[in-house]
Amino acid sequence: MSANPYPLGLWLAGLRAVVVGGGAVATRRVPALLDAGADVLLVTPELTPALRAHADAGRLRWVPRRFVPDDLDGAWLVQVAVDDPAAAAEVSSAAAERQIFCVRADDRRAATAWTPAVTRYGPVTVAVLGGGDPRRAVTVRDAIRTLLHERTGPFLSDSVEQGPPVNTRSAVDVLPGRTGRGGRVALVGAGPGDPELITLKGWRLLTEADVVVADRLVPGLLLDELRSGVELVDASKIPYGPSRAQEEINQILVDRALAGAFVVRLKGGDPYVFGRGGEELLACAAAGVPVTVVPGVTSSIAAPAAAGIPVTHRAVAHEFTVVSGHVAPDSPDSLVRWDALAGLRGTLVILMGLRNLPAITATLLTHGRPADTPVAVVQEATTGAQRIIRSTLGEVAADTAAAGLRPPAVVVVGDVVVALGGLLGTEGR
Repeated sequence: MSANPYPLGLWLAGLRAVVVGGGAVATRRVPALLDAGADVLLVTPELTPALRAHADAGRLRWVPRRFVPDDLDGAWLVQVAVDDPAAAAEVSSAAAERQIFCVRADDRRAATAWTPAVTRYGPVTVAVLGGGDPRRAVTVRDAIRTLLHERTGPFLSDSVEQGPPVNTRSAVDVLPGRTGRGGRVALVGAGPGDPELITLKGWRLLTEADVVVADRLVPGLLLDELRSGVELVDASKIPYGPSRAQEEINQILVDRALAGAFVVRLKGGDPYVFGRGGEELLACAAAGVPVTVVPGVTSSIAAPAAAGIPVTHRAVAHEFTVVSGHVAPDSPDSLVRWDALAGLRGTLVILMGLRNLPAITATLLTHGRPADTPVAVVQEATTGAQRIIRSTLGEVAADTAAAGLRPPAVVVVGDVVVALGGLLGTEGR
């Protein structure tokens, strides 16, 4: 008689978890370890841009080489995310010698621990093991998640507010074509960073996907909930670093869809707010691929809101303008009329502008925006890494550099920054 796995919740906060491998599987598994507070050591010669972003931000330690047994010294858990059976067996053997539980992505039968199918709803985490069949586990997990979203009551509440059922038929079918799961693309906005801010429609399509093409700013925990067998394409665009050409992303969407797959293009924020969703839609249209667009919560509004800043406020601001700051104001490639923006009285929200912030603020000052105009910078809004600084237009570039803020960050310029008196404070969520 075969034994059943023993279900257990691990408290990994501050404890070493080693991940061997830097590909799509590791990209899916690392965010959950980070969310659990684990001290993650990533051992791999190469890694995806999304994992590199975690390393660059100091969330994990990356050792750029092949695994050696001493990497497991002090570890409590090992995740093997390589497809080389011999290399995976080497890690398993070293883990067994040290009596460390080991998860194997290549062969669950050779592992001493399994990764369950997981869904999260506020304070509730449900983990499902399907007796070795990942499809069974995901099917049960999805049914449970649906029930959690339909139920109301205090037993599910912590910080989560219950509400009426949500109408999930709000996506825009831009190019309705073939029916069924295959041969189509969905452009899905994942929201500003908190995985619970994706729409129900977006999450449902994500659970149905055959292929997921994901940006760096996508909440990592959403990738952890993908069903087994999904092809994950890391299309991360790290600012001013390694990137995958937009044309290549377009071709991936088209090729996979024409091969009969249901492809979800998962994008941080909203697909149509500096997300190049329009270019991807045009590429699919030219190839005759049906596309569904699911809007997402854009960081241009969510980041200020998470910092306690309304982008409009009665008697303070009657309009707000959203611009991209990825091109310097003095560049011939800039399409932004910074001189005109300096003369506006409303709120100015700048996305992707951290690197060019000194030039942007200098230009606004030159064209008449007062130096004492309140400014806030919100880093990684709605996530556990959220940071906020409040300053003035004349000082914000220096203050941001001194604070060591890094992308992604949203800059908010205008009197709305102080309209509510900073009720959410200057740091934290």
